[in-house]
Amino acid sequence: MPREEIVLRTETPDDLEFAYRLYASARASEMARAPWTLEQKEAFLRSQFHLQYTHYHKLYPTAAYQIVVAGGCDIGRVYVDRTRNEIRLMEITILPEYRRQGIGEKLVRALMDEAASSDRKVALHVEMDNPARHLYERLGFRPVQDKGVYILMEWSVTAAG
Repeated sequence: MPREEIVLRTETPDDLEFAYRLYASARASEMARAPWTLEQKEAFLRSQFHLQYTHYHKLYPTAAYQIVVAGGCDIGRVYVDRTRNEIRLMEITILPEYRRQGIGEKLVRALMDEAASSDRKVALHVEMDNPARHLYERLGFRPVQDKGVYILMEWSVTAAG
């Protein structure tokens, strides 16, 4: 993990291009297989990012939309919606060069600690073949609903034993 302290700051409209780059990085392997021109891939990714961004803000207007910062550099984003009974991890994306360094785990564990101290569960959707699913399973998240491409997973102190 980077030696720099990991901090979160509120996402602003100035962060939209960075958030788009994160989104595109998460879909890079999928786009590599698409038989499209670079311009077509860019147009598709920008369209999908816009739809996702609009969906999140419409469905979760009071969520915390935050940028992950390490050593003064923006390295990721984490979107979390908190209700009375649940902490919903809507999105967590880290730039490729910062992945597999424990940053995502640290952020998820912080949500788990928050949930444990407030008697709530943590819930998230993850794609079936997303490597992060292994992290969630290792941390004690359990699948509760198969939604086709995605699986709904939950963690709570009670379920973790």
